Amino acid sequence: MHIYTKIYQFAASVGALEGYVYKKQSPDELDLPALTAWIDNICQARDHLPAEALAEFQADLDRTLGRAVISLKAALGENDERIGRLQALIRGDGRMPVSADDFNKRKWFEEDG
Repeated sequence: MHIYTKIYQFAASVGALEGYVYKKQSPDELDLPALTAWIDNICQARDHLPAEALAEFQADLDRTLGRAVISLKAALGENDERIGRLQALIRGDGRMPVSADDFNKRKWFEEDG
């Protein structure tokens, strides 16, 4: 599989996860077995991406995962094992979101020059 395809599939899965958990307030709102498998797949996929590719988008990944983690903490509590697994993927080199609604980043296609 081409690296661009792998990156796309990984990013789509992370973005879909963020959307799925957005503003959830309790475990009853989540399919916990599916959520666990989803997070397992994200963790495994990340481990199969080349370091040089990850370095190019880690700050964006951190923000997306950060928003997902914020939503999951509201639904599952601070100490849920799944949250810890996602937090382990966050490197923290970029600006982390302050809420699940923190989308204050200029888009690449809006940049000048």
